[in-house]
Amino acid sequence: MNSEWHMIGNAHLDPVWLWRWPEAFAEAKATFRSALDRMNEYDEFIFTSSQAAVYAWIEHNEPAMFAEIRERVAEGRWVLCGGWWLQADCNLPAGESFARQALYGQRYFREKFGVTTDIGYNVDSFGHHAMLPQLLVKGGLTRYVFMRPGRQEKTLPSDLFRWRSADGSEVLAYRIPFYTHIVAGELDDALNGLVRHDDGDPRMVFYGVGNHGGGPTKRNIETLLQWNRDGREPMLRFSSPQAFFADVAERDVPVVRDELQMHAIGCYSACSDVKRWNRGSEQLLLTAEKWSWIASRATDQPYPPEMDRAWKLVLFNQFHDILPGSAVEEAYTQDARDAYGEANGIAERALNNALQSISWKINIPFRDGTKPIVVFNPHGWEATANVELEFGHFGEGREFHSFDAARDVLVDSEGTEVAVQQVRSRSTTIWRQRLAFVATLPALGYRTYHVVPRTVLATERQFPAVAASAPPSAPSADRSMAAVIENERFRLELNPETGCIASLRDKRLDVEVFRGEAAVPAVLADDSDTWSHDEVRFDREIGVFAPVRIAVIEQGPVKSVIRVESEYGRSRLLQDFTLYRELERIDVHVTLDWREAFTMVKLRFPVNVTAATTTYEIPYGTISRPNDGNEYPGLSWFDQTGEVVVDGDPLDYGVSILNDGTSSFDTRGHVMSLTVLRSPIFAWDRGHRPEADGWYDFMDQGLHRLTYALLPHAGDWRAADTVRQAAELNRAPSVVVETYHDGPLPQCDSYLNVDSDHVQLTALKQAEDGDDLIVRCAETHGRTGSATVTAPAFGLELSADYGPWEIKTFRIAFREGKIDSVLETDFLE
Repeated sequence: MNSEWHMIGNAHLDPVWLWRWPEAFAEAKATFRSALDRMNEYDEFIFTSSQAAVYAWIEHNEPAMFAEIRERVAEGRWVLCGGWWLQADCNLPAGESFARQALYGQRYFREKFGVTTDIGYNVDSFGHHAMLPQLLVKGGLTRYVFMRPGRQEKTLPSDLFRWRSADGSEVLAYRIPFYTHIVAGELDDALNGLVRHDDGDPRMVFYGVGNHGGGPTKRNIETLLQWNRDGREPMLRFSSPQAFFADVAERDVPVVRDELQMHAIGCYSACSDVKRWNRGSEQLLLTAEKWSWIASRATDQPYPPEMDRAWKLVLFNQFHDILPGSAVEEAYTQDARDAYGEANGIAERALNNALQSISWKINIPFRDGTKPIVVFNPHGWEATANVELEFGHFGEGREFHSFDAARDVLVDSEGTEVAVQQVRSRSTTIWRQRLAFVATLPALGYRTYHVVPRTVLATERQFPAVAASAPPSAPSADRSMAAVIENERFRLELNPETGCIASLRDKRLDVEVFRGEAAVPAVLADDSDTWSHDEVRFDREIGVFAPVRIAVIEQGPVKSVIRVESEYGRSRLLQDFTLYRELERIDVHVTLDWREAFTMVKLRFPVNVTAATTTYEIPYGTISRPNDGNEYPGLSWFDQTGEVVVDGDPLDYGVSILNDGTSSFDTRGHVMSLTVLRSPIFAWDRGHRPEADGWYDFMDQGLHRLTYALLPHAGDWRAADTVRQAAELNRAPSVVVETYHDGPLPQCDSYLNVDSDHVQLTALKQAEDGDDLIVRCAETHGRTGSATVTAPAFGLELSADYGPWEIKTFRIAFREGKIDSVLETDFLE
């Protein structure tokens, strides 16, 4: 038996769970007051607490108490840990959100208390993705405390181990046995239970009333003091995580190279709205930061000072009982909705100011009867993307600034004609149109397009000649069949009896992509609670949506679309299957009006390959998991690659399935399934049995929108450029409809480019403490290589070597408009 255990006085305080944040706000003050009082009463007592966001509450609402806490921190008896804005879910946020958790959490601790921490601390998060060690280390956190998954959920060689991510980063991690005791008298019983099962390993034991706050009570502290007075073993030391890790730093412990999963699998599909809000906000913020910094240099548009506020709103909603869907209904329908909206409002204003400040500086000469359109690419590589925009003016008659294919053409900045298609407007009036075209855009740059009357193009010659090369043939649709569309790469056929994909043929490689019907909207029984406690998979299919109408709703030179409308019970599903002339993927826009309870919806895709594993995107990385039918979390794509036989020869082939806002998946054998939503009762724990005739609020009732894409490919997901394709699906180009004006900027330009196919620009922003530039790039294919970031307009050429999955952050200082220094740094800048 160990001679000494480290006892950690703490208060597990959920800012949101079975309560809304104002209730936790009040409880935080009561909890911190209690901890300060215990320090006055017991000289031995040490208190540990994380979550910078909660300290910010105290600072602004109870400054006198905050001053006391600062004194105790300086004394060493109030211990800060965690280093993040708050204890986030550790599977669902994007990789960059983890960087911002550390940036704002550690920055707050340093500014307010003069210290940072090296202890990562997520004791109640439901799982921990496999790239987390690198994200912790780059946020200054080299040790890690967690609890889930527990021993009954995942076997580890030891509760104390070195956790290593695929890039080689490593943290010393410890799994605590429990984190809170609601009833103070349970502490003695819990300690006796640990003694009975002591395995001789080091022990760090958390005590204190928790979940709703509270912290260590007098009875807790007296229990520990009495234990020691009685001479019982082990000795119980009032301690901190820092002291524990210092004691075990030199121990020879095993290395774990794996994700720490699974607990509460239902949390990756519960409350689908909050997951889509989060994905959209992350992407919007990153885009606004990039263009805001560029505009601040290219046009003197001030960099928006409130971006940190927007990020903190998003980070708060990544708390491990908000983003996973385990909180009360009002936490979503009021608080999270409003907070994401506020963050988006800040970001949208910043993005609009940046883009319009740039587009207004473009030199666009007057052309009679023409209309300029500026399209901005948010990605650090040249992108070919579908662009759609509302077009035309209200109140001037149908012919004023409208588009007529018989009269007008669309040309790019070089004067090359671009195929354009009129699609259904968002308004149902004569005053607006909606145009669609595929734009080829320079890396993190823009291109100006012009709607031009054919007479201007033909007679005035104010544009260069239209390119002579013939464009690819337009996608076609047979309206008599109403279920077949094809382009040069794919032929897609839907079964009118089921509404599912009957055939998706890769014409170029002569491969049938699926083995059986695909995009099957299956309905499964799910009577598990909000968390799906003790479940590992969802496999009780009880039906499928049945089609009521199939029709070609768009057909033109840019794209063809088949809509499948289907029903199940009181619910209605639309799937718009879209083939583009110039894009080699199939986009499917989903609208689901869901009205069922204790059920879930999955879309199934039987891939025509044989493979033992499937690759999933995780934050700043990927992971391969077995095709065992278990439910797994992921981000914007998952992929199955195997082997098919073409003309008697084997061919490596696969399918990536991309999405713009779902996060729960399974693969059973060759069948890949994307979980759309599930509908348990809000904040329902299995310990309470719902009444058979009771009235309850069920999750995900009502209207939902989702886009997924099918990306068939030869080779693996790397060869398919899946990472970039998913990024483009999740953040489309931005459009500004402009007018004529002089300006210093050309009609097409690129501000930054990364010359590597496997190193991706992930963040470009102004530093938090000055006007230096922060550039972050990540290796995305798991291989070694070099990459150069070039930004000619700013005199930047930044070359670096990258290891597999490595993330690099650079801080670039300017003096008198020129680069003064370049420093490789970490998430803390």
